[in-house]
Amino acid sequence: MSLINQTSHSKGSFKSSSRRAETARVYAHPIPIIFPEPTYKFLGLSLTRPLNPHCTAVFDPLTRSAWVSNSGDASLLWQRGFFGKGDLSRSEPSWLARQINARQMKGKGLTSEEITAKRRAERKQFKLDRAKAIAAAAAEAETAFNEQGRVIAPGIAPDGTRIIPSAATWKPTSASVLSEQTPLDVAQDEEEEIEPIQDLEHLQLSLQEAFFLVWALDCLTILHPETNTSFTLAEIWNTFQNAHIPSSVPQLNAPSPPRFDNPFLVSYIAYHHYRSLGWVVKSGIKFCVDYLLYKRGPVFQHAEFAIVVIPVYEDPEDQANSPFTLQNAEPFTWSWLSTINRVNSQVQKTLILSYITIPAESRVSPTILSSPACFAHYSVREVVLRRFIPARMRD
Repeated sequence: MSLINQTSHSKGSFKSSSRRAETARVYAHPIPIIFPEPTYKFLGLSLTRPLNPHCTAVFDPLTRSAWVSNSGDASLLWQRGFFGKGDLSRSEPSWLARQINARQMKGKGLTSEEITAKRRAERKQFKLDRAKAIAAAAAEAETAFNEQGRVIAPGIAPDGTRIIPSAATWKPTSASVLSEQTPLDVAQDEEEEIEPIQDLEHLQLSLQEAFFLVWALDCLTILHPETNTSFTLAEIWNTFQNAHIPSSVPQLNAPSPPRFDNPFLVSYIAYHHYRSLGWVVKSGIKFCVDYLLYKRGPVFQHAEFAIVVIPVYEDPEDQANSPFTLQNAEPFTWSWLSTINRVNSQVQKTLILSYITIPAESRVSPTILSSPACFAHYSVREVVLRRFIPARMRD
């Protein structure tokens, strides 16, 4: 019986398991730093040192982000923790792979963006084919009624089979999704001399991701965009806070006015909180939220939780005197909350309201804002919000 079970697996399932094993191997490390197995211990202490990649990024004040131009560093930061996104891709920096695939592989190996484009084209063609079938069936039923005076079920053949295709029965044909390039263009491209493709994509890190890599993991160096010199931690601390201060000319490393409600500090508190709990934190702008939480990463499964960051002032006077207008700081309407909850419920995500308490300046001296030690004075409270569906929740 055991031999039969071992040989009964299909070829497709074997390929699927091999693909999952390869994905697990590539994305095996949750953070860029690798802690190898201790090989030798002296007096109970391991002499093995962690492997730190020491990546490099350039601060960009206009986009409020850090750019990783080195392809090796970009791949490493994505594969070890899913940090950042490709500026020419949806998430993983795959622009160069798509260009090489379009030139050499002729579409045999598809990237995630190409697979999505192919599925969208197939869905569009299915809707067109179904609309044509519905129109033809309606015309046939009307003709039968006018000429023979009988009523027929539209879309049903005489043998009882359905004429109108459904999503389960429709199959895409080779002609349904055509390539943008004609055979003549392909022949001309093959005749031309193949030039090497220059990688124009960079990995774009948010300020929260960059500061987490610099301060919490110490595996990233931020460079000045003009002098190309490395920032110190104090300069990064001031620069990232100044990025959110309204100004026509961004002040990079000048000391910023100490404010506990600086947008960078409030958003970083939420980011660091969930990253320290082991979640992979990504931007949630696609689903109208601040962050999405993945258990292992986007390549393994969809996000389980959607986070809305809600700042709460400990002292209302600080909010009245603040130069910042923090998002969600004012009381929101129930219609807005219901809309956000409905959007995320439709995509199987649990909505979490993350309340970040901003310490009062009357209680905590602003001088403590000179270093990340101020993070200890913030607090995070979470409220899980679920939609009540009577048909599913009667028990």
